[in-house]
Amino acid sequence: MNDHELAARLATEAGQLLLAVRGELAQASAQERKDAGDRRSHEFLMTALGADRPDDAVLSEEGVDDPARLSAQRVWIVDPLDGTREFSELGRTDWAVHVALWQDGDLVAGAVALPAQGVTLATPTVPSPPAGPEAPRVVVSRTRPPAVALQVRDALGGTLVEMGSAGAKVASVVQGLSDVYVHAGGQYEWDSAAPVAVARAAGLHTSRIDGSELVYNQRDSKLPDLIVCRPEYAEAVLAVTAS
Repeated sequence: MNDHELAARLATEAGQLLLAVRGELAQASAQERKDAGDRRSHEFLMTALGADRPDDAVLSEEGVDDPARLSAQRVWIVDPLDGTREFSELGRTDWAVHVALWQDGDLVAGAVALPAQGVTLATPTVPSPPAGPEAPRVVVSRTRPPAVALQVRDALGGTLVEMGSAGAKVASVVQGLSDVYVHAGGQYEWDSAAPVAVARAAGLHTSRIDGSELVYNQRDSKLPDLIVCRPEYAEAVLAVTAS
């Protein structure tokens, strides 16, 4: 099984596990669902990667960071449950599982599973999104839309689409359900690695909000801002965000 296939399989299977956890704890508190989802998906991914790629390093949101990853040639960057809040709210579908592989300085494989939607988007082949409406749709957090995203919406004469997790937002651009995702104000490498790998495979623009490259497997795993958008909007978006 190659790295693309492994990323897709692990993201999908972790998502299936999370659906089972959600069902098992349907009568429990939201916090219990959050805690169980984070823990059990992380344990599954660590066990699976240890078995399938024992020589590779892993950076997981739910794990203890191992400084040895900085000298590793291959590092899996995973978010076992992106959108824990949405996962805990029964019926919501805007949460995800992220599995990406960084190798020799760049992302080389990635998968974003949207378990409640029955969808896994994975490299190496991701279809480009279909044409969107004339007014671009800017996808934002349903609770904390960053000011820069609102500025982009105004500059492009667009509309807002509210959604939960970062993975679900990027996936919405890949799927043609939105056109622009701009985030500022705090993320980590695991929030964007797999979504960026998938977005790049679909031919989308990806960058920091100042237009610089997204760099992974850094000593500080904070990667606080992100743009993913259809390429035809990149110049106009950067005119706002990089100014």
